[in-house]
Amino acid sequence: MSSPSKRREMDLMKLMMSDYKVEMINDGMQEFYVDFHGPKDSPYQGGLWRIRVELPDAYPYKSPSIGFVNKIYHPNVDEMSGSVCLDVINQTWSPMFDLVNIFEVFLPQLLLYPNPSDPLNGEAAALMMRDRATYEVRVKEYCEKYAKPEDIGAAPEEKSSDEELSEGDYASSDEAIAGQADL
Repeated sequence: MSSPSKRREMDLMKLMMSDYKVEMINDGMQEFYVDFHGPKDSPYQGGLWRIRVELPDAYPYKSPSIGFVNKIYHPNVDEMSGSVCLDVINQTWSPMFDLVNIFEVFLPQLLLYPNPSDPLNGEAAALMMRDRATYEVRVKEYCEKYAKPEDIGAAPEEKSSDEELSEGDYASSDEAIAGQADL
């Protein structure tokens, strides 16, 4: 069993060394979030999603479980749970694949080439087949509404302004306390 454990560590380190932000959920290496950007030249371009990844004990021999944390409008993603219907992950997984493959190949391909004939979101699938232009407008609306850095708590601008705010709070509270002591 040390082999799957070592492979899990290697794959996770490889993912962390790539351009993806990885945030561990707990002390183990089995659950974590990965920030994923929508592929260029797609209606998902500009979107940022937090993907929850759970690695089973038997990884890489058993596929990881992945799901979108923030909402996405896509025929093959359940809108409520974020579960992904992806054949490569769910049915044809091989130990030859690794975590980087999921974020550099499998998820971008899923977003670029949805499969409305195998939907988890029936409304998105029906709209895509009936009116592709309106479907793409709805995708972009969801990106604007649910797939921005602030939607996953990853806006660096927010963090820096929070730090500035808290520094300002400390300064004003110190003055207030000092003022009360003088009275």
